[in-house]
Amino acid sequence: MEYYVIGDDDTVLGFSIVGVSGEAVHTAEEARLAWQNALENKERAIIIISEDTADMIRETVDHYLFSESFPLVVEIPSPGSPFKRDLKSLVNEAIGVSI
Repeated sequence: MEYYVIGDDDTVLGFSIVGVSGEAVHTAEEARLAWQNALENKERAIIIISEDTADMIRETVDHYLFSESFPLVVEIPSPGSPFKRDLKSLVNEAIGVSI
């Protein structure tokens, strides 16, 4: 079982520190391609996607959130969004690794 992260540069870099691979995206087209890439590997059981990136491909993300059982999609706040938790606690919750 693998994790995969799709998001901005900082999010992908942060998750790479704990060994999670992923793709940094800047446009909706890049987000669509990264999503397809994530689904190609059947070992990727959990896709972590930042909120801003998910908004770029909202229809696709919502389809997996609400009607598919595999892979599990975890949407996390994007950097700069009004959220009270720090990156360390988000990583701990999303992948179960204490850093």
